[in-house]
Amino acid sequence: MRVLMVATSYPKFPGDTTAPFIQEIAAGVVAHGHDVRIVLPNHRSFKHQSTERGVELVTFRYAPHSLLEVWGYAESLRADVGLKQTALLTAVFALPATYIALRNHIRTFQPDIIHAHWLLPNGLPAMIASQLYGIPLVISMHGSDVAMAERNTVFRSFAKRIFLQSRMNTACSGDLHRRAIALGARPTDTHVLPYGVAVDAFDPDARNRTWIHQRFGIDEAAPLIVAVGRFVYKKGFQTLIDALTHIRTCVPGVRLLLVGYGDLQHEYEHQIASLGVQDLVVMPGQLLRDDVARAIASADIYCVPSVHDESGNVDGLPNSLLEGMAAGRAVVASAIAGIPDVITHGVHGLLVPEGDADALATAICQLVDAPSYAQELGRQARHRIVDELTWEHTTAMLVSYYQEVLQQ
Repeated sequence: MRVLMVATSYPKFPGDTTAPFIQEIAAGVVAHGHDVRIVLPNHRSFKHQSTERGVELVTFRYAPHSLLEVWGYAESLRADVGLKQTALLTAVFALPATYIALRNHIRTFQPDIIHAHWLLPNGLPAMIASQLYGIPLVISMHGSDVAMAERNTVFRSFAKRIFLQSRMNTACSGDLHRRAIALGARPTDTHVLPYGVAVDAFDPDARNRTWIHQRFGIDEAAPLIVAVGRFVYKKGFQTLIDALTHIRTCVPGVRLLLVGYGDLQHEYEHQIASLGVQDLVVMPGQLLRDDVARAIASADIYCVPSVHDESGNVDGLPNSLLEGMAAGRAVVASAIAGIPDVITHGVHGLLVPEGDADALATAICQLVDAPSYAQELGRQARHRIVDELTWEHTTAMLVSYYQEVLQQ
């Protein structure tokens, strides 16, 4: 089977943390014995070999000037709430260029299936290519695309047309699945396909507080909360920062390692200063994936405080959540979107209402005060990942959906 994928985000270089799930999905399909070529917009920092892990990587130019190359790679949206003006301008070039790239690779690669990641924007050029060349279309929804489709009648109309053309759709959570159905996806052709984890990359025994101290200046004995993600509203890090004023009263010496980057950097810094918790927080910026794994493994508590942002956008299923579970950490997370799909409260972690800083603080304090319970939650979380949520398992299901499409 030959699969032509199209995406707008991908790790820009080995070790980058931008959309690693796209890389894992593509490589997983190859590992099951199929050919994958993935079409991506050009980016100034994109540094890969033409073929990696068996996946053919091809980029296309779409803007008249490099300053306008802001399409995808987590750069098109302002804190994931609305499109940046430059991205809106770039869409005039990027959407036709995406179709042309697909057309060219349909001719040279001769795919059996076109697989578009993100309903919007990539579903649009993929839909046209599918119609013109008679190649079955599969759509995968990841979160922000569905929120964009829900935003206005024009986008909802685009989504409905794409669903009419697609032969199979996947959503990374039950929440996204329900919302896709409401947008017009056929229930019989739309499946929940959760993300997986590269389990071997997250070792529960890799705790290294000496490295944490040397790298980030955090005392080895300090109770350590770790949170990882882009600095956008839907990650909910503002709630975690608010919770620190409560947490410091019940967990003396606590430290928060907040790993990430993005549009809200200065807002977080201002919030931290206004609350007077500068001594509790270390923000090292973006780390390479191996260092992220080492940081997660060294946490006492791993926190995923996701929220709905002002536009209704929410992570479908945060990769960072699955990584914390794979590392065997005690997880405290918000009970929204796809998170309850993989965490049963009190079994694999603790779930709290979104945006509730007091509830978040109480759960974190509870686990710091009960280390044996925290360790048991971490063990059960790791088992959940190993048994059901590996990339091998997820991509095997995806390949079965491809085969179902081809048999129709």
